[in-house]
Amino acid sequence: MEPFIRNDQFNFIKYQTQILINGHASVNDTGVLNALKSLSSEKVMGLFEELSEEQKKLLSPVIDIKERDQADAFLANIKEYVIPFKSLTEQSIKKLFPKAKKLKMPALEDIDLREVSYLGWDDKGTNRKYIISVLDGKLTGIHGTFKPLGKKGICAICKKLEDTGMFLTETKGTSLGTYTKKGNYICQDSQRCNENLNSLEQLHDFIKRLKG
Repeated sequence: MEPFIRNDQFNFIKYQTQILINGHASVNDTGVLNALKSLSSEKVMGLFEELSEEQKKLLSPVIDIKERDQADAFLANIKEYVIPFKSLTEQSIKKLFPKAKKLKMPALEDIDLREVSYLGWDDKGTNRKYIISVLDGKLTGIHGTFKPLGKKGICAICKKLEDTGMFLTETKGTSLGTYTKKGNYICQDSQRCNENLNSLEQLHDFIKRLKG
């Protein structure tokens, strides 16, 4: 069976297993628990437009999860079917940032491509952050300055409360010599942001807004 689960979908499934664990730990009413189980199962299956019988069989044990060890075993099993992020090389990264001089490369060997919906890394020497995502099936890169906020805030990409900072891009304006700045608050830690991400909608909106 080929990988068919995106990283953000895996994160969503992981979140549902935690809801089930919490429910079994705090609810005694069988009817309420059965409703919770059915709802979680429906949400997991509903992530996918179409599932084969084999894929349904892989995901169906989610309904029986009660404790952490069951969840861990289930998640370890389905992780084998998570689609890895597109393979990258130094050459392909440089092509995405043709105007970036002395581009600092991410430590690709340290990244599990099944655990990222986008690739983000910092060049602390220049206070810049680089982001690579897949938009409309193609790799796209944006970069800009990044200034930590110094306190927790809501990330524009994952919508979770995390240590954030202002990410600002600069593009040429319509008049000669003018520039337009666009930005928003995003997670300081891109890996943490990827762990939080359970939908690609906000990520895609963020990238389109900054590139537009």
